[in-house]
Amino acid sequence: MTQTTRSAPSTHTASNRHDRPTTLSLRHLSRDIPAGIVVFLVAIPLCLGIALASGAPPIAGLVAGMVGGLVVTMFSGSALSVSGPAAGLTVIVLDAIEQLGSFSAFLIAVVLAGALQLLMGIFKLGRIGAFVPTSVIKGMLAGIGLILVLGQFPMALGHPLEDMPSITEPVALFSGISPLATLIALFSLALLVLWEQPVIKRHRALALIPGPLLVVLGSIAIDRLVGGAMPGWALGAGHHIDLGGLSGPSELIAQMARPDLGALANPAVYTVAITIAIIASLETLLSLEAIDKLDPLKRHSPPHRELKAQGIGNMVCGLVGALPVTAVIVRSSANANAGGRTRLSSLIHGGLLLVSVAFLAVWLELIPLATLAAILLHTGYKLAKPALFMEQYREGMRRFIPFTVTVVTILATDLLMGVLVGLVCSLYFLLQSGYRSAITCTRRGEHMLLKFQQDVSFLNREEMRQCLDAVPDNGELIIDARGANYIDPDIREDIDRFVDNAAARGIVVELRDVEGTNGTFGHVESPPGAAHAV
Repeated sequence: MTQTTRSAPSTHTASNRHDRPTTLSLRHLSRDIPAGIVVFLVAIPLCLGIALASGAPPIAGLVAGMVGGLVVTMFSGSALSVSGPAAGLTVIVLDAIEQLGSFSAFLIAVVLAGALQLLMGIFKLGRIGAFVPTSVIKGMLAGIGLILVLGQFPMALGHPLEDMPSITEPVALFSGISPLATLIALFSLALLVLWEQPVIKRHRALALIPGPLLVVLGSIAIDRLVGGAMPGWALGAGHHIDLGGLSGPSELIAQMARPDLGALANPAVYTVAITIAIIASLETLLSLEAIDKLDPLKRHSPPHRELKAQGIGNMVCGLVGALPVTAVIVRSSANANAGGRTRLSSLIHGGLLLVSVAFLAVWLELIPLATLAAILLHTGYKLAKPALFMEQYREGMRRFIPFTVTVVTILATDLLMGVLVGLVCSLYFLLQSGYRSAITCTRRGEHMLLKFQQDVSFLNREEMRQCLDAVPDNGELIIDARGANYIDPDIREDIDRFVDNAAARGIVVELRDVEGTNGTFGHVESPPGAAHAV
């Protein structure tokens, strides 16, 4: 009987070891290989599109995908999470490159951001995401989505990268439109929307085919067929991905940018590094929570370890000329939906990215920029769809106002400022709620009840003083603090002062659990300090 009792837990533990996210077991190889291929096909257009939206070289986005798949995965504790360049960082990267003056200077900020994330993981700060209100997080994502949508219109209309007008310049925006690029963008958007409809998802075979892959293949076909049949509509070199004619691993290494160590003397580098570390960590931790909910094996990913993995990954990204990475929900959910079970699927996706860029770059250069613009337009719309605004509105002003303030501030300033202002706005509503509900004051004739319903701080001092001032001479006051675990010293000081003067006004004061004090005071002469002895 004893042997049976001991062997059962041992067997159970051994079984669980195969499913731990920290292992790279080949047990689920038949699932992980197809899932890795699907994630690879989804990642290619997203890596390229995010690099272009960030104002960085296209190769930087692809290398970031490799680092996310090959480096972060090795240190991560998540079974299904996939890391890579994120849409949520495009605004930061675009502004930072312009602010710092070069992509090489920006890479130093990426290295520093990675070091900060590593320290955050070491000091177990993986729970910081829980302290950011959902309304602010959704506002941050919605702001990013709107910026993505607004920023991709010129490329979707066929404007080349070297002569991209702003959306605030309507005359320039709608002049010189490429009919074929616009057609490709509309086709891509229509196909992406169709591929998310229930009629497609009900068919397992169709659901397994990534929408972005079909969009890329279809766009290349339209480009070749229409451009060949109608030379006047043909897209030029400025309308396609430009990887500098990569033809092998040596050229890939040669094209990788190197960080500019001289940028360490620029104070702005450290501000950018802190911003990247905070936003990338938040996006990673949010994605981690979301992907754990999709895990069919119901495993839990350790957040502290994930921050360490992301920190190491971003340090590598900065050193090899890549965009910063985060855990990304689009690729992670594609991994889960395709049947992935272990970290091996993410490793496979990273390996396929490396092979394709090193040996098949000439095929990637066939992708029209309008296709990538459409993919980013679709991604931005999903982040900022009108239904999200209506959902926040229906949940009340305490959510809607911080959400809206976050979105507006991001559009007007930058991402970090938007999050900070949103946090301040949420904190205001929190303090207002505590201020209004902490104290109640009830009067019946000459009798008054001052009740603390929760912890009270100096913010409640003026409200309490108004109640104490309203106690009539020769009246009776009950101060009931049984609902408060903490009473601010400023509050206790005012109570003590009132009790000390109560006898002179003929007021009877009854204290109920005011920091351990119980009793009736004021109706007889009491020794100084007796009223507030604990």
